[in-house]
Amino acid sequence: MIKIFETHAHYDDDAFDEDRYSLLSSLRENGIDKAVNIGANLSTSKATVELTKKYDFMYGVVGVHPSDIRELETEGAIDVIEKLAVENSKVVAIGEIGLDYHYDDADEALQKKWFINQMELARKLKLPIVVHSRDGAKDTMDIMTAENAQDIGGVVHCFSYGKEVAKTFLDMGFYLGVGGVVTFKNGKKLKDVVEYAPLDRIVLETDCPYLAPEPFRGRRNSSLYIPYGAQVIADIKGIDVEELYQITYNNAMKLYRL
Repeated sequence: MIKIFETHAHYDDDAFDEDRYSLLSSLRENGIDKAVNIGANLSTSKATVELTKKYDFMYGVVGVHPSDIRELETEGAIDVIEKLAVENSKVVAIGEIGLDYHYDDADEALQKKWFINQMELARKLKLPIVVHSRDGAKDTMDIMTAENAQDIGGVVHCFSYGKEVAKTFLDMGFYLGVGGVVTFKNGKKLKDVVEYAPLDRIVLETDCPYLAPEPFRGRRNSSLYIPYGAQVIADIKGIDVEELYQITYNNAMKLYRL
């Protein structure tokens, strides 16, 4: 039987409120052997930990996404993230953290400050990081280089840049998270990165409920749709999809140190 490792999901999202538990209960029988739920702020990080307690195959990542970073300006907020990580053995990384300059109201200085601070928390706790980087490649690379992120390790999730940027992250020893975008007709840049990147540095993800692959684009995503992107990756790499599942499973185990 195939074993798939879903490295990045948001099952705490309200898009799953109607059928969350029935859907999660169906994952194992559909080949999803392990799944990692990712926090994006204090409340979703707490919800993530609760999901890891309910499902033995589920692990968690806690942290604050750049879009919610103002939360961390509250006194003691970063301590909440640290406590969640320290007190729960199934928390396997700090994230998703990073930079998101997509919207006009992005506070770039504040995002940089808390990207660095959360990276340092990961270093202190000896955990990898899950990096979110959107429309901010240069600053992401500059910060990670200056902070010696290669000593922390982790994954750049939902990788959206070109081969030159990929090389910088790969040279740091980071993994690249690849999901449904690889199936899109306008996903050539990501396909080129998949062709370029070593197989031992690619992990599978959905970012569900977002970024559903073709032919479900625009609908709610879930881990059940991983095979659609996986087949595209396997075709690009010229291998059977079963081999891809095995390799990416092993990669994810190393990424999250399981």
